[in-house]
Amino acid sequence: MKYTLEICAGSVHSALAAQEGGADRVELCNNLSEGGTTPSYGMVKICNSLLDIPVFPIIRPRGGDFVYSNEEFQVMKEDVISCNGLGCEGIVLGILKADGEIDTERCSELISLSGKMQITFHRAFDHCGDLEKGLEDVISLGCHRLLTSGGAMFAEDALFQLKRLTVQAGNRICIMPGSGITEENLLKIAHATGAHEFHSTAKKRIFKQGDKLDRNIMDANYLYETDASKIKDMMQVLSLIGN
Repeated sequence: MKYTLEICAGSVHSALAAQEGGADRVELCNNLSEGGTTPSYGMVKICNSLLDIPVFPIIRPRGGDFVYSNEEFQVMKEDVISCNGLGCEGIVLGILKADGEIDTERCSELISLSGKMQITFHRAFDHCGDLEKGLEDVISLGCHRLLTSGGAMFAEDALFQLKRLTVQAGNRICIMPGSGITEENLLKIAHATGAHEFHSTAKKRIFKQGDKLDRNIMDANYLYETDASKIKDMMQVLSLIGN
């Protein structure tokens, strides 16, 4: 069984670093500090042209919850159509109802516009009131994989739940643990969950060069980018598991 590493990238630079490090796939986002929102048309187009590995843009019009207005849903539909037109190999999506259940009707409508793109259901799933039922709903949509932290803030804190979801899913859908996965805990998470795909930002904080520092807002002097060396370390871990 092949092990796969997906990297969440918030810029063209990070996407290129993901490829350099040996990642198998990129989830492309904007606004990672808000959990990721839909990248711009230009960003998707450039990353598709520069990368040889699959690029999966997230379809999420804003941060916050996953219950969307009619207008936001229209934006999501247009973004799916754009990604399909740009030749993306997949997209990442997720919509909930106000009661915390998967909004299968709206998700199905987005998927109907996706053409041949693969579908990953994202961590909106972790906000479901009933994860087992939520998994069955996601499977019924025909999604290819489910990105989840098992309902916890970090995947490492929900190993038992992730294992249960992996067993429940069987061969019907790929369960992809994500959130807080690093080269240091990947082996533990892989062994405990039985999963074969994993999601990480592999990020590092780098100093933002400039003539003037904003000493009132220290975070303004730094930004986070994907670290190719971290990815190489994680790929090495996965190669050892595979052998």
